Amino acid sequence: MAKEIERKFLMDLNYWSTDVIGIPYRQGYLAVTEKGIVRIRTKGEVATLTIKSSGIGISRDEFEYQIPMDEAKLLLTLCENDIIEKTRYKVMAEGKQWDVDKFHGKNEGLWIAEVELESEGESVTLPKWAIEEVTGDERFYNVYLSKHPYTEWTK
Repeated sequence: MAKEIERKFLMDLNYWSTDVIGIPYRQGYLAVTEKGIVRIRTKGEVATLTIKSSGIGISRDEFEYQIPMDEAKLLLTLCENDIIEKTRYKVMAEGKQWDVDKFHGKNEGLWIAEVELESEGESVTLPKWAIEEVTGDERFYNVYLSKHPYTEWTK
């Protein structure tokens, strides 16, 4: 069993480099229950089926399996709620690999940076562009954004 331990941050785009190349992602949710979620994702030319345990916070159980792209595209048509569309940028900063997501469509304007950790107690030096931690805020989880898009939030 894999364990995902990550922290999430909102970004200050004044410090973000615009010359980083990203990969297009599309993802949707086949099932969302109190115990967990089943997600379909395409990332570039790779497709995955992922099962994650539920919970808000820094760590969750995660199982991910590569599947054929044509099956993933079909499964995305069966998903509940909106499909999440984003561009993911992988960058090294402060000695860690970061995933930076620029959201599109109904979540346009939202940027989230995530860093995976080896343990829950691991300390992280934040890059200048990672400004506000939102790790425990369910509004910034993709499954929430698929039901309650960012552009529909009252500011």
